[in-house]
Amino acid sequence: MNSLPSINPKEEVSKISVFIKDVFKKQNIQQVVIALSGGVDSGASLALLSRSIPKENILALHMPYFKEDDHVEDLVRFVGLPEKSYKNLQIEKMVNGIIEELDISEDDKLRRGNIGVRVRMIILYDFAKKVNGLVCGTENRSENLLGYYTRFGDEASDLEPILHLYKTQVYELAKYLDLPSSILNKPPAAGLWETQTDEEELGFSYKEADPVLYLYFDRNKSIEEIEKMEFSNARKIIEFAKKNSYKHHTPYKL
Repeated sequence: MNSLPSINPKEEVSKISVFIKDVFKKQNIQQVVIALSGGVDSGASLALLSRSIPKENILALHMPYFKEDDHVEDLVRFVGLPEKSYKNLQIEKMVNGIIEELDISEDDKLRRGNIGVRVRMIILYDFAKKVNGLVCGTENRSENLLGYYTRFGDEASDLEPILHLYKTQVYELAKYLDLPSSILNKPPAAGLWETQTDEEELGFSYKEADPVLYLYFDRNKSIEEIEKMEFSNARKIIEFAKKNSYKHHTPYKL
């Protein structure tokens, strides 16, 4: 059973394109910087940017820590970015320097992973300052509701073109955009450690999570009601979201 509404990809592309154009017009800024991971979220976001603003105004950065992702170059070729609009930056030395200085154990994979994510954020904003541009985020609604992001890391951005779409809806949009199969078929992963995948870390898939999140947050159904609709993982999914809900309320202040 899937209670999550399907999207109209053509209408979504048009709506998002208008949004992107409006942001840059209102801010009187022409340039944008985006991080590419080789996954569907950054792939769809780059494709949407390339349909909305001149490609020469886009700077796409691939910042691998473990190994380079060949899928990124598939995407760059597909979108048709000019050569000067794509950079592959090695961050291993920067990340390892911080890890060594803080003496973070090899067993503490999450702390180490978060360092890498936040180093990427620093680089993105440095390049944005250099080119007088905005940072385009690639977060989707599923990740946002689950709190599945690193604060001041992959969550940091100036505009978010797909934040209103659940992960499975992003796949619908990506298929409509005709993204390369290497992007569509790549298992979702935050890149926190070498073998990390979202599904393994979360304990459930986005296909399982999205209808539950939709029913709970958008339709105001109780966990008990959702469980009766044959979503056996409902409690686990909502408890994961509740555990991370503090991220939506910080910083706490008077």
